[in-house]
Amino acid sequence: MPTTLEHRSKPRPMANEAPRGDLSPREIIASARANPASPRGTAILGTISAVLLWASFTPLDWSPLAWGALVPLLTLVRLERPTKWMYRTLYITGLLCWLPTLQWMRLGDPTMYIAWLALSLYLAVTFPLFVGLTRAAVHRVKLPLVLAAPAVWVGLEYARAYALTGFSWYYLGHSQYRWLDLIQISDLFGGYGVSFLIVASSAALSLMIPQNWMRKIAMFPPADPEGERSPQPGTGRQWAQVVTVLILFGATLGYGMSRRAGAEFPAGPRVAAIQGNFPTTVRNDHDPSLIYAQHMELSGAATRLQPDLIVWPEGMFPWPYFAKPESLTQEQLQEKFPQFASRWEDQQVQREFNGMAQKSGAAVLVGCQTVTAGVRGLEFYNSATFVTPERGIVNRYDKMHRVPFGEYIPLKDLVAGLQYFTPYRGEFGISEGKGPVYLEHKGYRYSPVICFEDTIPHLVRNVVQQSVASNPEHKEVDVLLNLTNDGWFHGSSELDQHLITAAFRCVECRVPMVRAVNTGISAIIDGDGAVRSRAVDPKSGKSKQVAAFLVDNVPLDPRHSHYVRFGDWFAATCLVICSVSLVAGLMGRKFRRPETANVGILPSLPAEKLV
Repeated sequence: MPTTLEHRSKPRPMANEAPRGDLSPREIIASARANPASPRGTAILGTISAVLLWASFTPLDWSPLAWGALVPLLTLVRLERPTKWMYRTLYITGLLCWLPTLQWMRLGDPTMYIAWLALSLYLAVTFPLFVGLTRAAVHRVKLPLVLAAPAVWVGLEYARAYALTGFSWYYLGHSQYRWLDLIQISDLFGGYGVSFLIVASSAALSLMIPQNWMRKIAMFPPADPEGERSPQPGTGRQWAQVVTVLILFGATLGYGMSRRAGAEFPAGPRVAAIQGNFPTTVRNDHDPSLIYAQHMELSGAATRLQPDLIVWPEGMFPWPYFAKPESLTQEQLQEKFPQFASRWEDQQVQREFNGMAQKSGAAVLVGCQTVTAGVRGLEFYNSATFVTPERGIVNRYDKMHRVPFGEYIPLKDLVAGLQYFTPYRGEFGISEGKGPVYLEHKGYRYSPVICFEDTIPHLVRNVVQQSVASNPEHKEVDVLLNLTNDGWFHGSSELDQHLITAAFRCVECRVPMVRAVNTGISAIIDGDGAVRSRAVDPKSGKSKQVAAFLVDNVPLDPRHSHYVRFGDWFAATCLVICSVSLVAGLMGRKFRRPETANVGILPSLPAEKLV
């Protein structure tokens, strides 16, 4: 009984007081919840990561910084308790990263400022999600940091490839595009494998951060000012994680050097990529005849170098091609669409296409708008039309992946006013293509992709994989052809980043790519992800915002890709780890009982539930 009276007579510290030295560990935890550390440290660390990530990509392109860019964020994972307003603060710092990274989006039209801000607000969620899910994976699922952190990051990248039609730009692995030996693991795991390695390395570095550095920026709560309850650096388990990452890094480089050492690139078809120079706006003030004349002049100059195939950029044939549908007769077309009655019989565009191929003596792939008719009415497609000198128009590919708010409005029938988020008014948009198309000429097999389709890992992989299914005796497509109009972005860093992202598709699928891009950068990329040649102005040497062309033999790649065969199993596994971490984190919050103002009154939960 005296013990009970003595215990009752002790004053209990209030929530705004630091705990006394005689409190139990459970009381210290409860006090830490009531008095979290200041958000200042989180703001400092989040801002450092934001700056390093931005600098790792174009326009600065300081790629070595990527290896340490996430170390500040991962330091927050080591904390036993989150700081005050941690996730709100991280969201703000994430926005500070994405706004300057995506600034090129605003250049197309003043209304694109809205899209720039909206996409930045969406992607800023990456920072708090990454830290929160990694904390759950480490503290609740009990995964080692060098596994938890890269799995969560890659899982979020994989989810981003699909969410809201997908945005597969600025993956962390893309920063290492110049380190060719390193990025060769993309043919095993996709570009996600490179991201995994970088984040694992950052996690190992974060384990070595001294505790006193964290104290200097007030990362610990008043109840634990020395950070004694947070993991100390330099333990045996942490060194084991560091050694594991070093072995993984060495194995990655060894695989890359081995794959490249035995690679042979036999000379393939001779292809010309035409690059006009017409900055694009919504008003489209350029005279169509000038666009046509410049591309014909560049094609004529390229013809002197005897290409097998000439590729024009996306949409650079300035007049629509009215393709008569086989399912409707001429009388039905006149009845349904009287305003276009004469266009279905007009052969002028078709004659122009045929003339281009016959004059050059080469096959031509032309980016144009196609108009046809279906059951629901007129259908408009962003197309690549394939023409040969012998057969005229042979086939056409219609773009499958449409850009939201640029080529169609998602949910427009359900949400009123969405069109105000686009630079267009009235009826606009294109229909979705039915699937990939394979073009054969002089023994080589090509597959076109249009605009940003070359940035989507699973789309390009499916194009190549379906090629194998449709022609089992053939390896895959020989060459990918990308027709793009980057004139919207006026020579900004978008042009460089688009080329970088496309290079990873070549490594993943072990298929070379030819890119014909309005305003640049037109290039030929081999199966190792190396840019073999670019279209440059002979006087200035510039590859952006110049009218130019390149003609070269495409280096074929006879190697096979495990990524094409097995797909995104690795990234999907990482997404599963993300999901498990999310559930574990939410369950922890559900079972956590609210703290009372008096930290001496403890919840009746086991100690492990308080973590």
